Amino acid sequence: MFDKVLIANRGEIAIRVMRACKELDVDTVAIYSDTDETALFTKYADEAKPLNSSILAQSYLDIDKIIDIAIETGADAIHPGYGFLSENPALGERCDENNITLIGPRKNAIESMGDKITSKQLMEKVGVPTVPGDKEGITDVEVAKKRAKEIGYPVIIKSSAGGGGIGMRVVYEEDELARAIETTQNLAQSTFGDGTVYIEKYIERPRHIEFQVLADNHGNTIHVCDRECSIQRRHQKLIEEAPSPIMTEELRERMGESAIKAAKSVDYNSAGTVEFMYSNGEYYFLEMNTRIQVEHPITEAITGIDLVKQQIKVAAGDKLEFNQDDVKVNGHAIECRINAEDPLNDFVPSPGRLVGYRSPGGIGIRMDSGVYTGYTIPSIYDSMIAKLIVHANNRPEAIARMKRALNEFIVVGVPTTIPFHKALMKNKNFQDANLHTSFIEENKRELVADIERVVKEDEEKISELNATFLPNKKVAAISTSVNTYMQRILEDQKR
Repeated sequence: MFDKVLIANRGEIAIRVMRACKELDVDTVAIYSDTDETALFTKYADEAKPLNSSILAQSYLDIDKIIDIAIETGADAIHPGYGFLSENPALGERCDENNITLIGPRKNAIESMGDKITSKQLMEKVGVPTVPGDKEGITDVEVAKKRAKEIGYPVIIKSSAGGGGIGMRVVYEEDELARAIETTQNLAQSTFGDGTVYIEKYIERPRHIEFQVLADNHGNTIHVCDRECSIQRRHQKLIEEAPSPIMTEELRERMGESAIKAAKSVDYNSAGTVEFMYSNGEYYFLEMNTRIQVEHPITEAITGIDLVKQQIKVAAGDKLEFNQDDVKVNGHAIECRINAEDPLNDFVPSPGRLVGYRSPGGIGIRMDSGVYTGYTIPSIYDSMIAKLIVHANNRPEAIARMKRALNEFIVVGVPTTIPFHKALMKNKNFQDANLHTSFIEENKRELVADIERVVKEDEEKISELNATFLPNKKVAAISTSVNTYMQRILEDQKR
């Protein structure tokens, strides 16, 4: 096992990795930008080293600086979390050069699955179903028009190098095609440094279902069940649940086998996720994320498997501790991403100071967060405040538990997605599991009305909290709260 792990990330995922390390008796090193100097994850780590910048390229994306800190602190492994450098093969190369272990997959897996065209070709080769479309990037608009006719409209234009739905354009008619290709190419070039785009059949109203996979360095590869991630806006997930409400044992066996084939095709050796689109009884490979996912806690909840610990153990050379038959589904779990965003203003990020913060608790509740009262959500990073995870015996009980938890959750100072989640939990189509990736758009009118009502109710509910933080008391109250919280963390560490 490793002696010391540097976590090349921030926020809740940094704390999540540190918790796993502490249970394995492994010391941790945090790195932080100037903006994150007072962040909770810097206090939770055994050591914390400054990156001396808030510019991404000179902080969390600066591989040279991160490697130097790892060498300086004696870290023998680096965990990249998700985002930032987690799917950058250059980090693994630099780790190899300096005899540091990257807690993640090998370079070839990251590169092969990071390119949408290459990954699709691989999937077709090993027999994993793929969406009809081009096997090569678009180089000529006229050729693209011919292929679109063959595939059949609507089609979707995607960036080969990108992810997260960035730059995707759906085209319903030929007249729109040239403009969509140009727009996606320009955005792909500016965002990913690679303007290659490709064309696929657009599957309307699909479900987004993904399979967690685990693989070690001894030839063992398994899947750790499925997750439903269909509730999205602008191709970004808002709510995830496990297992998928439509999953049967027969479908899980087929899709799970495809997920394992996908992982084995690139000699995978870590935790990863294979994502599929599902429509009308058929499923299609979408992509593979070669890292730990934001939504991994719901899989942990229904299987009892600590995925981050497994990542660390695999990287240290251990064999997986279980086989496919050992993986069982226990109950149902739901995760709500609580972001500093305004759901009544197209989910616009709303960074700012958390004047008041009270998280929910009780049986079946898990909170993954890195904030506290008085903390300021930065404008330059992701707007996540917390991940709220519930686990119950079945889906109706999980929805009821999530409703209860959301009603206990209080955030004062910034608009959040809590009202959206409250409205969604009461939505009949959601309760009936009529889910698809266009769910929010199709239910927008009803959701907006419910969100407006919830916002008004919440404003009344927290009026007493607001009164507690009057201008002449605010600074003292925040200071006391932060100091108490930090002192508790430090005392816990000493024990």
